[in-house]
Amino acid sequence: MTAEATSFETRDRAWWLVLVEGIALVIMGAILLFAPGKTKVEFYQIMVAVLGLYWIIGGVLTLVNMFMDHTAWGWKLFMGIISIIAGGYILMYPIVAAVSLPKVFVLVLGIWGLMQGILYLVLAFKGGGWGMGILGGLMLLFGIYLVANWSAPGMGLAMIWAVAITGLIGGIIMIFQAIRQKMA
Repeated sequence: MTAEATSFETRDRAWWLVLVEGIALVIMGAILLFAPGKTKVEFYQIMVAVLGLYWIIGGVLTLVNMFMDHTAWGWKLFMGIISIIAGGYILMYPIVAAVSLPKVFVLVLGIWGLMQGILYLVLAFKGGGWGMGILGGLMLLFGIYLVANWSAPGMGLAMIWAVAITGLIGGIIMIFQAIRQKMA
């Protein structure tokens, strides 16, 4: 029996993939919250680089998971490729990404958060665990907020705090989920 591209049956992700993604989220959140950004330019450069790296790492991990668990492979392939392309673009053009942050970048990040949140919620309801469900809910709320307010002044600063807090909370939850999976 072959897996269909849109099927949503799933097994738990490999515990070490969940652990690696959780650690990456915690590091990203900590850098965004506690970086000693001496100037706004330095802070934006750190944020843009970390976000680009996170998207690339997340996309690669999604593709690795697709080969380990073939269920819903179409969605995993789509999300993995989109994440890698977005992260690569950000790293190749960090100044363009930093300048466009208040409008276009917030909108793209909001749409990504919506898609990733929906995917994580579906996977959680199909056996991915409570950690995946909480992270999916946080990402969905984050995406809705950004899409609804993408053109508001000051969204760049609001996005920094939202990404940092979501990264810390979601990363900690994913680390606990990985430990729980390993022990089960």
